[in-house]
Amino acid sequence: MRVKNRNKNSVVPQKSSTDHIFQPPNSYEGESLLHLLNSIQREIRSARLADQSLPHKIWLKQQFSIGVNDVTRVLERMPPVHGFISSSPQNAVYRSRNAKQPPIRLQAILIATDCNPRGLTKHLPVLASSREVPVIFVKDKTGGSFKLGEIVNLKTAMAIGVKARGNSINKMIDGILGANDCRPISDAT
Repeated sequence: MRVKNRNKNSVVPQKSSTDHIFQPPNSYEGESLLHLLNSIQREIRSARLADQSLPHKIWLKQQFSIGVNDVTRVLERMPPVHGFISSSPQNAVYRSRNAKQPPIRLQAILIATDCNPRGLTKHLPVLASSREVPVIFVKDKTGGSFKLGEIVNLKTAMAIGVKARGNSINKMIDGILGANDCRPISDAT
């Protein structure tokens, strides 16, 4: 897009909103997406076979944070990496009540890029960056949210957080993150 300047002979290029599209290094689409999702599903099946003490739905909730609201809630409860803790009295009461339970940590977040409206997941990469949680973008024009939903036996899921529990699922996610050098969004930009 070009905008004419006050001088009628000069033309100054002006950046449009599409000039600075950022392609994150940790996004999956096509064959690499299918391989990633198949390996996650395979690992979930094998981990589930090893631990059948709970009903499947409850077991999934222990392994994953499912949905935008749940992922946001878990991220907000995680302490920021740079040590900023609010000194408000309400937070002190909250911390003292929950002193027995350390906050649940997320190892990584999978976000579908096809959500509509786009603003639903817009806050997650920023929040994850402040907690140094890597974000993996699932790009599929025909339904990344459908593919994420398949992982957790739902129709759709726009965001899934993998809880750090030290199990075989976490080891597999570590392999994916290490292989692709996924860093928090603040480091990737």
